[in-house]
Amino acid sequence: MVELTEGIIALRKLVYYVAVTLDGFIAAEDGTFDGFLFEGDHMEGINAVYADTLPTQFREALGLQDTPNRNFDTVLMGRNTYQVPGGLASPYAHLRQFVVSTQVTGTPPDVEVINSDVVGRVRSLKAEDGLDIWLCGGGKLAAALLPEIDRLLLKIHPVAFGRGIPLFDGKAGIRKFQRTDARLFESGVSFMSFDRV
Repeated sequence: MVELTEGIIALRKLVYYVAVTLDGFIAAEDGTFDGFLFEGDHMEGINAVYADTLPTQFREALGLQDTPNRNFDTVLMGRNTYQVPGGLASPYAHLRQFVVSTQVTGTPPDVEVINSDVVGRVRSLKAEDGLDIWLCGGGKLAAALLPEIDRLLLKIHPVAFGRGIPLFDGKAGIRKFQRTDARLFESGVSFMSFDRV
């Protein structure tokens, strides 16, 4: 927690930062995301601000391994996001890593599994000191945590999957968000930021 003037306490935010298609999917039905654009001016533009969301091995390949985290110090992911095909056992070693699952076992020591009371655990994480918490997927976890999500950062790609894993996959109550930023890249990708109202 960060204490501000006049005794007001500011909690760190749970931020759902994810790529999404025009038709609202964060991955294909099999959990892959090959249809997203991985080349173009949006990559440099977004990664300049959100380098802390790059997998550790990509940060190292780009020479960013010593770059301090600017936005997040914690990442929260569902089982499918963690076990994406070709995934790494510790994909974000530069962040504190949590996987929400009742099935995942045998993670390395730097990856903690949350298997019960996810909302309670997220609330306790938000009350700790530090940078914001990055919710990087998946759709079921996002739906379950919708009441706790403070900000949406959406990389909207100019593609449609037709079917796949929705941005919010499951029953969730209505939550209103207000757009706080918008940026359009030559690649056709738009970056939109929304804060909870």
